Amino acid sequence: MLQVLLSGIATGAIYGLVAMGFSVTFYVTRVINFAQGQLLTVAIMVAAAAAAAGWPLVIAMLVGIACAMLAGVVVYFLAVHPVLIFSRISYAWLVTTLGVAVALENGMALIWGTESRPFPPLLNGYNIRIGAATVTGEDILAVAVAIISVLAFELLRKRTLFGKLGVAVALDPEMAAAVGGNTTVMAVVAFVIGAFLAGVGGVLAGPTTFGNPYLGDTFGIDGFIALMIAGTDRPSAAMYGGMILGILEQGSIALINPEAGSWVPFLVVLVILLFMPKGLFSVGNPLERMTRRLVHLRQIET
Repeated sequence: MLQVLLSGIATGAIYGLVAMGFSVTFYVTRVINFAQGQLLTVAIMVAAAAAAAGWPLVIAMLVGIACAMLAGVVVYFLAVHPVLIFSRISYAWLVTTLGVAVALENGMALIWGTESRPFPPLLNGYNIRIGAATVTGEDILAVAVAIISVLAFELLRKRTLFGKLGVAVALDPEMAAAVGGNTTVMAVVAFVIGAFLAGVGGVLAGPTTFGNPYLGDTFGIDGFIALMIAGTDRPSAAMYGGMILGILEQGSIALINPEAGSWVPFLVVLVILLFMPKGLFSVGNPLERMTRRLVHLRQIET
């Protein structure tokens, strides 16, 4: 069971990065970018191609992440900005972001083919033993990056102008613009951050998944499920949703059968949404209120 738990946390860290990307764009623009999984694939494919061409692996990974960020800007201006100009309450972005996702998939398949491409190991097979479980270096790196990403975003949200304006733009874009906030710049920054998180998740997942143009569908769905588990109120909480999903997936594979990893998480999400429609960590739900109460009691005791 320890192996299942540790593997689930490591897998969930990747899902959490994708989910955080979803949540950041929604945090500012109230738009779910359904091309998020494809941005992860862009990073994997570009990094794999650069590494195969003889580039140092670190440089190849940075180039892959940068290309994902550039693709995020393209997604915004091609699929989201025109919709928001027409109407901020329109849901046409559901179709336009899905359309861009399909275009990105087919473009990558055209450039690199449909066969999977190898991705170099990040830490050359480094493993450690924790009790009866084995943890790979890639797993440790994924969890470390996930923790750093959550902490960095919380600092960005609480201590920077972006964090304060992001809330203002999401709640009332017209008022934010009236007091000098550039809503377009804020939206672009949100999409760049979301694409960066997806790109980082991609290069961390690359050694396990290899590079395939159609990986985005799987990671996009898993990231969206993680977001639904956690709720959309807090981008950093999406990481917790990802880790919960990873543990559920690995646990169902180990305890039931390999196919269960595909349907058990959906069943759990259905139950969560029936009783907590806003997610486990959304503001105001029973779990959140209980957590606040426990923190308050702890403060009184100390």
